[in-house]
Amino acid sequence: MLSGLLLAAAFPPLDFGPLALVALVPLLWAWRDAGPRAAALYGGVAGVVFFGILVEWSRYFGVVAFVPFVLFLSTWWMLAGAVAGWLGRRGMTAAPVVAALWVLVEAGRGRVPFGGFPWGDVGYAFHDWGAARAVAAWGGVPLVSWLAVVVNGLVLDAALAWRRRQGPSRLPPAPSGRAPSGRVLVRPLAGVVAVLVAGVAATAARPHLGATGRLRVALVQGNDRDRDLTPEEVRDRYLVRNHLRLAGNITEPVDLIVLPESSLDADPRQDPGLDMALSGLAIAKHADVLAGGNIPASHDRLYNAAFHYTPQSTDPADPTGTGRTAELYRKRHLVPFGEYVPWRSELSFIDALQAVPTDYEPGRGPTVFSIAGHRVGTLICFESAFAPLARQYARRGADAIVVLTNNRSYRRSANSAQHLAMGQFRAAETGRPLLQAAISGISALVDHTGRVQARTALFVPTVLVGEVATYRGRTPYTVLGDWIVAVSALLLAGGVALGWRRRPLDHPGRNGGPDPS
Repeated sequence: MLSGLLLAAAFPPLDFGPLALVALVPLLWAWRDAGPRAAALYGGVAGVVFFGILVEWSRYFGVVAFVPFVLFLSTWWMLAGAVAGWLGRRGMTAAPVVAALWVLVEAGRGRVPFGGFPWGDVGYAFHDWGAARAVAAWGGVPLVSWLAVVVNGLVLDAALAWRRRQGPSRLPPAPSGRAPSGRVLVRPLAGVVAVLVAGVAATAARPHLGATGRLRVALVQGNDRDRDLTPEEVRDRYLVRNHLRLAGNITEPVDLIVLPESSLDADPRQDPGLDMALSGLAIAKHADVLAGGNIPASHDRLYNAAFHYTPQSTDPADPTGTGRTAELYRKRHLVPFGEYVPWRSELSFIDALQAVPTDYEPGRGPTVFSIAGHRVGTLICFESAFAPLARQYARRGADAIVVLTNNRSYRRSANSAQHLAMGQFRAAETGRPLLQAAISGISALVDHTGRVQARTALFVPTVLVGEVATYRGRTPYTVLGDWIVAVSALLLAGGVALGWRRRPLDHPGRNGGPDPS
């Protein structure tokens, strides 16, 4: 429980990132001599505490969403505990092996089922650490998680070695049965120092990228309603009117105006007035426009889309540009139980699912827009939680990434800050600036190292204007992807192979009684 509390405090809203370097120490200690079944139970309890705090914003969708969600996420920590308990019984407690197990469990949770849910990976706790983001350019968030868990394991090793030197205790005995020498205490401390040095080295040896210029943007945030819109506000087209009004008041020269996800209440291709308003905005401000809305898909479904309008008409017969069709990007990675309902007919007895009356259809591929001499990739909301989608854009030559999002349903919870923290790592991993436009906040300008240059408050109608430097070239992570996951699989396989050849250690329970498993 202590580990769950400490790790939750390392994430927004408290955001005490350094706690993640020691938060897992109690859990790793509990796993050491617990055996598989008890260790799985400890992992489950820690997971329930951690995820219960981290994703407390899911309560806005009711207990029927919150409880199963937290329990499901916690099962991954139970799996980690079961394997760690098995390894611990065979003396395989080396910090790199335990960290490898942790990274593999995070990788599984980020992929299975329904495309995964990577929220809460340990590495994200370090979103405001420049050294951690520099490490991510070499190995992504999984490498940051691996190093952080290694530090937790080494701190535990040092604490146990120091405690044994003080005399008899109820801690597990050293494998040799003798009190450890000073060198045993020095080794884990030296390992911690080595990890810190690696972070400094990653910062100093940041991958070289080629500068392509600067992009000046205006991010429009127009929803100040910390509640659902009334029927009258919907009929009055409150959201689209507010965003167009704010965008129309932009006086500074910009290259790109971004209206966030859900800022449009109709398909501009079927609403001539809305199409003309967006075209006119682009022409009047001499800027490209990206705007988010829904469009029809096959089988009575919808696409969550981003529309791109340019300030110049591509049709000589239509110099005003008001008759052209906007370029489109269709969201590819959808939110399960948010944008579609798996097993809808089988789960029809759950009334809360009626809040998702229509399923969305995933788009088929990345779209790179040409904007003011730059190549810009677009992600919509949940997609920025997934590093492979951002990597695709960097590999296709995009020199900036735009995220259109709508986190209004989570109100003033930590969801928006957690979402932005993930975006910081997408920027650092790819070496691309990330521009996040959120309908009710947090909107932000993030540079190519993942540093937040400017951000907005929640539910404050505003236009965030700023400039970012753009880059091309490939970071090691862009090229190699999650190589640390493959390395972790090899480390864990080696640990299991060695453990299989050893007889289980006969550890008594923590209170001197029978083994809890």
